[in-house]
Amino acid sequence: MIEAIVQYIPQLLQGFVVTLSVAVGSFVLGLIFAVVLAPAAVYGSAPVRKVIAGYVSLIRGLPELLVIFLIFYGGTVLLSGLFGGYVEVDALTAGIAALTVVSTAYLTEIVRGALAGVSSGQWEAALALGLRRPGAFRLVVLPQMMVRALPGLGNQWLVILKESALVSIIGLEELMRKSVVAAGATHKPLAFYLTAAALYVLVTGVSTLFINACNRRLTTHLR
Repeated sequence: MIEAIVQYIPQLLQGFVVTLSVAVGSFVLGLIFAVVLAPAAVYGSAPVRKVIAGYVSLIRGLPELLVIFLIFYGGTVLLSGLFGGYVEVDALTAGIAALTVVSTAYLTEIVRGALAGVSSGQWEAALALGLRRPGAFRLVVLPQMMVRALPGLGNQWLVILKESALVSIIGLEELMRKSVVAAGATHKPLAFYLTAAALYVLVTGVSTLFINACNRRLTTHLR
């Protein structure tokens, strides 16, 4: 069993890198969009809040696999129509885009809830000290928001990491796809699925340590 795993280590590591690329890319992009949408969802006009709430409700109501299919096949149709010729969306781009759409919805809710949890008195105190609104947000509101948002952000990162396995359905050779191929070629499924599980647990463990370290740093003033 060990010999079979050693033989396929390069392929498994290639898949592992793709898995991390999809997970990190979609999480980072989703977080960027969430940081833009969440303040609009809290402080924006009523139509803006309704649009964002509608987007969040829609995406949270759809299976992630369906979103991946819609982005992969729908993106090809849309781009082909726009450019007047066949344009194929590659699996990596489609996978990151689809999980970004999903993660944006969940991360927006996490950040929105954390931002809404910061009392209006914090804004008033910061403005009373002479800070402009951007400075008040960066120096006063943002640190408090991050303390509240960090547990949810950490959980969502782990969810996105596991959901990255779904992109194998559109042909992207990430860790699970590589494991399935190796298991079929060697007829040793347990060996490769356990190896894949170990790699996922490794990333999860490192991520948990990092999240805990960030949480300790952000909550130092609360002790």
